Amino acid sequence: MVDELPGLDLARLGAWLPTVLPDARADSLSAELIAGGKSNLTYALTDGQSTWVLRRPPLGHVLATAHDMGREYRVISALQGTDVPVPRTYAFCDDVEVLGAPFYLMERVAGTPYRRASELEALGADRTREISAQLVDALGALHRIDPATVGLADFGRPEGFLGRQVSRWKKQLDASHTRDLPAADELHERLAAGVPPESAAGIVHGDFRLDNVLVDDHDRATAVLDWEMATLGDPVTDLALMLTYHRLGSVAGGDMVTDAASAPGFLPEGEILARYAEASGRDLTHFGWYLGLAAFKLAAILEGIHYRYLAGQTVGEGFAGIGDAIHPLLDAGLAAVKDND
Repeated sequence: MVDELPGLDLARLGAWLPTVLPDARADSLSAELIAGGKSNLTYALTDGQSTWVLRRPPLGHVLATAHDMGREYRVISALQGTDVPVPRTYAFCDDVEVLGAPFYLMERVAGTPYRRASELEALGADRTREISAQLVDALGALHRIDPATVGLADFGRPEGFLGRQVSRWKKQLDASHTRDLPAADELHERLAAGVPPESAAGIVHGDFRLDNVLVDDHDRATAVLDWEMATLGDPVTDLALMLTYHRLGSVAGGDMVTDAASAPGFLPEGEILARYAEASGRDLTHFGWYLGLAAFKLAAILEGIHYRYLAGQTVGEGFAGIGDAIHPLLDAGLAAVKDND
């Protein structure tokens, strides 16, 4: 571990840490940037005796609604004790004088965030099938929860959620404009014109995929991570986004795209849909539209990362190809919406 990292002032952090963790050795802190993730910054923090994970927004150009540390901390805290595996949370800090942005501390959970098909191939088809089944079951467990029973009744406005999602991601895309994207304009027009009836309201993760889930050596899901975009709304959007990642991974290369779903043994799309539908009881009649929305949302997120990369505001490697991945994504979204018409 190193003593200093961008976005992490260990001296200021050390002055704050004993206010929430009195036993922490604030004068012995070191940290490292955890690999993975192109949005919020995640660090492993230790005082030589204990280890924690610290999450904060990215540096520089930030879309505030997409990097709300308080919301992420609240939903993880609320889900502790449910069937959804999440890390233990320790503290949230909204004093920007400490690190220049809000942040929170949570438990470091043992497990692997599988991202590459090659990682799963090394485990064999049977274990890969079990891991992918665990992924779908974790999503079903999340979507079965009544938000009110875990104190999240006011966590979002589920009424009109789908229409607002179309508008929101258009605004996010416009806020990160560096180039014209005609396919994005067409996809937005089709989505806005064909919003379907909404599924029953539930907790939406907002970025659910295999590499946002830690899996232990017994192939059990130990923690669902990266809740920065969680809200109340139509949970079918989570399923569509997960499958959009799978589809993109099969046609695009590079470190920014997970291709885990192409590993032998990984549940095929049809089985994922059937398993999810049985677990959640949700109607997937208009699923093509949801796939189009997922592609539009992911394109907006990637364009925001591309914007920060061009401005020299990203930390770590693997950003150079982000911009190229947007084009097949938008094409797939348009095809899904047209098939659903």
